[in-house]
This record gives sequence, C-alpha cells and structure tokens, in this order.
Amino acid sequence: MASIATSSVFFPVSSSLKQNQVSNLKMVSLSFTGKNFPSLRLQPPRFRVACAAKPETVEKVCEIVRKQLALPADSAVTGESKFASLGADSLDTVEIVMGLEEEFGISVEEESAQTITTVQEAADMIENLKAKKA
Repeated sequence: MASIATSSVFFPVSSSLKQNQVSNLKMVSLSFTGKNFPSLRLQPPRFRVACAAKPETVEKVCEIVRKQLALPADSAVTGESKFASLGADSLDTVEIVMGLEEEFGISVEEESAQTITTVQEAADMIENLKAKKA
C-alpha cells in the first residue's frame, strides 16, 4: 500500500487572525493511502527486466511451436506470442515443452513447465537451463 506522509502542511488562516498574528499550530502530519488517491496507487511495472534469450533460441522455439501446433510456416509467432492465443491447450503446451526438451537436450521440471505461457518465457527458461547445465 502506498502512503505519503508530510511533516508540515500549510492551511489557510481564518479571517479572525490578523495578518501578523501567528497561530499556535506548529506542525500537522497527514498520511494518504492510494485508496482515495488513484494516482498514488502502485502501478504494475511498464517494462519487465529479464535475461533475454538469444535471438536464435527464440526463433528455434517459434519453429517448434509452429510445428507442434501445426501452424503455417508464415504464421506470425514471436517472442511475445502466448501459447493460448495461438490455439494451444494444456496438452499442446506439454507437447511443446517435450519438443523443447528433445531439441535442446534439457529437462524441464513440471513446476517450471506450468509457468511457461509465451515463446519468450520458454526461450529464457531454455537459456537458464543450458547455463546451469554447463
């Protein structure tokens, strides 16, 4: 939860105080939360920092995805492509992961396989597994 606290706040002085009179108000502290101020809500990051896979790895994953899903060779499959938006169901995703394991000589744990939703995530996982293996 985002909060902003100020150590002092200026409030307009009431008309009953003369121009040179000082109020006995010394300090006011306020705390605001993002609930009432939408601009203060924590926003999701606008970009994601990740260890990007090599372009050749991403392209090879694209080829495997096209093959497993029987997509035409000219179909638009990129790193940002989600398996589900390409028509893959859970069984197709398992077959894609098996194809990746065979092609790259890696072994993907079931927990990791379930978190992969895009071509880029698959390529990044492959790079990480290959680095650990080396």
